[in-house]
Amino acid sequence: MSRGRFISLEGLDGAGKSTHLAWLTAHLADRGIDHRVTREPGGTPLGEQLRALLLEQSMHLDTEALLMFAARREHLAQVIEPALAAGRWVVCDRFTDATYAYQVGGRGLPLATFEALERAVQGRPGGLVEPELTLLFDVPLAVSRARLANGRELDRFEREADDFFERVRAAYLARAAAAPQRIRVVDASRPLDAIQAELAAILAGFGG
Repeated sequence: MSRGRFISLEGLDGAGKSTHLAWLTAHLADRGIDHRVTREPGGTPLGEQLRALLLEQSMHLDTEALLMFAARREHLAQVIEPALAAGRWVVCDRFTDATYAYQVGGRGLPLATFEALERAVQGRPGGLVEPELTLLFDVPLAVSRARLANGRELDRFEREADDFFERVRAAYLARAAAAPQRIRVVDASRPLDAIQAELAAILAGFGG
């Protein structure tokens, strides 16, 4: 049995990830590709409990990073690695690129701390367990803010100041520039049909 493929979706809140995730899963289903949709932080019962803490409870930056990676370790062990080993594709709403963008870029977590946690949690004899394809939906901060202004209650990350999100966006784009074969930057400020046409082309080249 061939190993499954691993795709992640990234971007600022308000970039349309939920809409694009729904399109992507329908696209894979139409092609008969067995897949598992999941998210981070979360994806497991323990991970969802940690997610609730992370989104609402103030904490030290080191604690925040440790909880992110603790949830990820459980997620890998319980969901992602078993699915991939069984030949299923995994589509994950956020993964380690988000930790780099938000905790390193946004909050200033030392890069050495991030890389040590990444190796400890994702390191395997063949290298890091990470997505083979990451779709980074990029929008200007003004677009993100406008889309979030829909009356719902914001979590503690979404309540951060504009300069925080400018740093997050810059970190995402820097990470993409460092890994252009894996991370595909998609201009998510365009009309939906243009975005979906680009996604279809990317997936065709990826085997989906």
